[in-house]
Amino acid sequence: MITRRTFAKVLPLSALPIWGRAEQTPEETSDLIYLTPILSDGSESRCQAEVWFQAHEGALYVVTARDAWRAEAVRRGLNTARVWVGDVGVWSNSDGRYRQLPSREVAAAFVSDQAVQEAVLDKMGSKYRMSWLLWGPRFRNGLEDGSRVMLRYS
Repeated sequence: MITRRTFAKVLPLSALPIWGRAEQTPEETSDLIYLTPILSDGSESRCQAEVWFQAHEGALYVVTARDAWRAEAVRRGLNTARVWVGDVGVWSNSDGRYRQLPSREVAAAFVSDQAVQEAVLDKMGSKYRMSWLLWGPRFRNGLEDGSRVMLRYS
């Protein structure tokens, strides 16, 4: 089965040189963030993952299944998360290397504004060009039919 990760590895667009641009931030160059909700006692959840994201207007955006733990955490009031920006592979196989990446605590919220959703999806389409042929319609259709949600981490 082809996943977003294996498909993206065929042609990692972030590895292509970009001429004529100023130094870029990790949010601009990375294909992934690692994230985990922060529990009410301040500890990190055991739910962790590497996910596609898009930086937009100072926040990081993720599209995920409506019933994914990321969405469920926000629904349950766990509105703080920790994110690490970079790519060290699947988090569970990384021996914790993602923890050495740039990180920050962020506030998590659902995004229902369709104009924001469209702007983020358009940027994701540019960022994940080849993979977007398959995943773009799934994300768009999922947001439309409610099977997916967009989360903002700011």
